[in-house]
Amino acid sequence: HVQLVESGGGSVQAGGSLRLSCVFSGDTSDSNCMGWFRQAPGKDREGIASIDTSDFATYADSVKGRFTISHDNAKNTLYLEMNSLKPDDTAVYYCSAESDCSAFACSGPYCYFGGWSQGTQVTVS
Repeated sequence: HVQLVESGGGSVQAGGSLRLSCVFSGDTSDSNCMGWFRQAPGKDREGIASIDTSDFATYADSVKGRFTISHDNAKNTLYLEMNSLKPDDTAVYYCSAESDCSAFACSGPYCYFGGWSQGTQVTVS
């Protein structure tokens, strides 16, 4: 089973930047896609970015052009660089390992993410 440990959250002013990191370990043989999703209180769960084993990245429209996902295999680390942050970006952010990147093309209360991290709070004021 894959384990994911996330870090890098915090508080930042609007327009600022933040980088999240997710260190993964364990059995990733069934994980063809790594990505990020977020959830704010009272709001839908939202897949925001993913990257597959061919390094093909996909983004939700809400973050496209502002966020960048990347993967460092040598360090077993997934990154999310967040720029031009907005108050609407305030949420708990999670990294997740999935069998298919389609898992991240979802926004709503029933989006399922199987191998997710403990989450980290991002607050934009």
